[in-house]
Amino acid sequence: MFVLTENARVELDAFFADKEKTPIRLYLAPGGCSGPRIGLALDEPNEQDFVVEQDGYTFCAVKELWESIGGATVDASPMGFLVTPEIPLPSMGGGCGCSSCGTGSCSGCGH
Repeated sequence: MFVLTENARVELDAFFADKEKTPIRLYLAPGGCSGPRIGLALDEPNEQDFVVEQDGYTFCAVKELWESIGGATVDASPMGFLVTPEIPLPSMGGGCGCSSCGTGSCSGCGH
């Protein structure tokens, strides 16, 4: 299942207001503190993709990724777009690690 929320559609309409609508790819982005996440990028679909259209927008994702997440909801927040997979991505850790401990900001490092 794919859901494009009203907030996300309004943001996309604003983004594409003065340009031609192009397809939007959902992709597995490397994670930071929270592990991997699903990101969005402008990109043309190809024969290896699952493609869905909603509200005048075309979204695509590699079929294997789409099958592993079982669908997605695209929403918008003050911080940008948020893509929530139907099947959560595996957690790859549990925090940011200690990359900032040498700077004196060890909150969450466990040290």
